[in-house]
Amino acid sequence: MTEDFLLQELDERGVLHLTINRPDKRNAFDDALIEELIVELKEAAETPEVKIVQLGGAGNHFSAGADLGWMQRMIDNDYADNVTDARRLAELMNTLYHMPQPTLAVVQGAAFGGAVGLVSCCDMVLAADDARFCLSEVKVGLMPATILPYVTRAIGERQARRYCLSAEVIEAEQALTLGLVHKLVPALQLEAAASNWADVVLSNRHPAVLQAKDLILSISDHAIDDELLDEISERIATVRVSEDGQAGLKQFLKKQ
Repeated sequence: MTEDFLLQELDERGVLHLTINRPDKRNAFDDALIEELIVELKEAAETPEVKIVQLGGAGNHFSAGADLGWMQRMIDNDYADNVTDARRLAELMNTLYHMPQPTLAVVQGAAFGGAVGLVSCCDMVLAADDARFCLSEVKVGLMPATILPYVTRAIGERQARRYCLSAEVIEAEQALTLGLVHKLVPALQLEAAASNWADVVLSNRHPAVLQAKDLILSISDHAIDDELLDEISERIATVRVSEDGQAGLKQFLKKQ
């Protein structure tokens, strides 16, 4: 696989567009593309110029999930190789989920199998009103193991049970109801809507956005106890006395 299967573009606003570029394969991914995504995301995480990461797919579909050739190699590999292989997909999901910058998934057409994991790992999800989602793994004798922690966080355990076990197709409106998707727009308006949403996020003070994202990640699995109460109190106090926090408060108060 070459780099052409993953397109990267950092626009003048600081939005990094990562686009899976295998439209003839419905943007199915394999081990090589997984490695490319991991590398690009980790590099982006360390790049101050990147303010938002936008993930999408070229052509008519976001991603059909696992590439057939990759699935064939799963059959041919032994247990140890399959563990190593699965661990890389798990690493991709974990890297995307823990990106310090806001992440935006832009979904058209199909998002099946592991692609639902990519969507679930993103902070914000915009989809075409005819997009379709499916946890399809059990149909081929597998299970959505590496993506399930993130799918469960996105839609809740109760709904994850249903769709993981049934492999039902989730239509766009249902995905919106479940919380897998945040906004739906007509397919022809998807690109413009994504740009507008990025602008909304970029209109906020970037240091505060990063700190808010970091706090969300910190508390998402934490019990609400004295330790957490102390941590969140200390975090907001740190922000309040920071240079950017002070500037933001003063600017706001001037307008009142």
